[in-house]
Amino acid sequence: VQLQASGGGLVQPGGSLRLSCAASGSIFSSNAIGWYRQAPGKQRELVATITSSGITEYADSVKGRFTLSRDNAKTTVYLQMNSLKPEDTAVYYCNADPEIVTFYSCSGNGCYVRDEYDHWGQGTQVTVSS
Repeated sequence: VQLQASGGGLVQPGGSLRLSCAASGSIFSSNAIGWYRQAPGKQRELVATITSSGITEYADSVKGRFTLSRDNAKTTVYLQMNSLKPEDTAVYYCNADPEIVTFYSCSGNGCYVRDEYDHWGQGTQVTVSS
């Protein structure tokens, strides 16, 4: 259930980007899809998730700025990122593997995916810089 993320780029602080994650119809209709990001030298962080029924959850670091949505006709999940900050700079990935949750390490600082999980598709670079 490796998926390909797209839509990244260079944006100034305060700007917006919309990332896309296209999935097959079967995955889109049955799996939750998560967005993750990895900044240089840091662990891969859980950013947001959306279930097959449209229930969303967000990391505290992006709550109020990022919004997930689903296009059922295109079987695509979008991550709308507003009010971007330099600390949002990372490679962003999407993933629909239900087993990934067994590799989470969560604390008050959020959830991170342990390094031994290695089933990632191509990510997309987001750079927030003036």
